[in-house]
Amino acid sequence: MGLNQVVAKNLRKLRKGIGISQEDLAERCGLHRTYVGAIERSERNITLQTLERLAESLGVLPHDLLKDQQDV
Repeated sequence: MGLNQVVAKNLRKLRKGIGISQEDLAERCGLHRTYVGAIERSERNITLQTLERLAESLGVLPHDLLKDQQDV
């Protein structure tokens, strides 16, 4: 699984885990909702700054979005 897919899977899981929509997450971190959706579908390459903003908005550390749960 590529890193984009790992981030997408973790982002979706964490977002749903706290019960917010893509639109709510986008608003929290100052991104457009379609961009968040594209990240969750692993269609976009994101910057480290965006990774940090997403993690902060979800209340996790950036490395939590990068961990491949299959390896744990």
